[in-house]
Amino acid sequence: MGNRTKRWLTATGIVTGISAAVGSAIGLLATNRLMYMKKKEDDVILQREISAKRFDEGWYNAVSKNERWVDSPNGYRLKAVLLEPLETSHYVVISHGVTENKINSVKYARMFERLGFNSVIYDHRRHGDSEGRTTSFGHYEKTDLGAVIDELRDYAGENAIIGVHGESMGAATSLLYAGSVGDEADFYIADCPFSDFTEQVLHILRRSTPLRTGFAIRLANVFLKVRDGYTLDLVSPRQSVVHIKRPVLFIHSLEDDFILPKMTKELYELKPEPKSIRLFDKGSHAQSYNENAEEYEQTVRTFLEEHGLLPGGADSRPGIA
Repeated sequence: MGNRTKRWLTATGIVTGISAAVGSAIGLLATNRLMYMKKKEDDVILQREISAKRFDEGWYNAVSKNERWVDSPNGYRLKAVLLEPLETSHYVVISHGVTENKINSVKYARMFERLGFNSVIYDHRRHGDSEGRTTSFGHYEKTDLGAVIDELRDYAGENAIIGVHGESMGAATSLLYAGSVGDEADFYIADCPFSDFTEQVLHILRRSTPLRTGFAIRLANVFLKVRDGYTLDLVSPRQSVVHIKRPVLFIHSLEDDFILPKMTKELYELKPEPKSIRLFDKGSHAQSYNENAEEYEQTVRTFLEEHGLLPGGADSRPGIA
């Protein structure tokens, strides 16, 4: 073997080694940012909701509460709080978005109270008080939601009316649950869900990083499979929504540039009847209720009335408590 060939092989080996090292670094960085996405501090969420008058400490301290741990089929415990201001067999499970916690769900619990429902608020894995090592954007969260619904069904009885309200990742989680785990709730409200997580990650990469191709996605999938047991293509509400038989209300704000409203439009088109959709002109990501509270509540009320799910005697006047 000549010296030139040896030098070429050596150079090739060095380049290959560097490429592998760079690829590993990118893969680890990408999956770390997904699996361990920085969460908002619990106290920051609480103070934000109090300041915005969406969390009433007096009401929360006085309302009948039942705090409990729910065993996830994925091997950890989820913190859930049953809020029962009413004597009713109508309940809604409220599923928050990524980086948030159950306190963010209380504003929806107050809305559903006016509509005649008690609520269950809970923390997703790795959020709030719940256990769990990583965030999976709906992959493991969908079976966690199933565990919460099963626990509520055991508590409330087979004849209870149970709905699910999800926001952002919580909305995607509810659609993944209903279409691939068990369509056991009586209705679903999906507020600003993504339709496919691979496309959502690409959208975020293209708006916030120099990475504009699918290379980072392919690399992330390899590392995610090894590190957390799934790949991004498994987190795809567009594949599950076609199997949902129960009524779904889709909500989004047209100003949302984080999860684009076209994703909700796609999910609405794919979902078989019964279904409804409401697109608000005003509101950034996950702000539809905050920016359009009365219209939002009336939209939910109308949806429940149309499907015979509104409890008798619920206050007919939408408002902000």
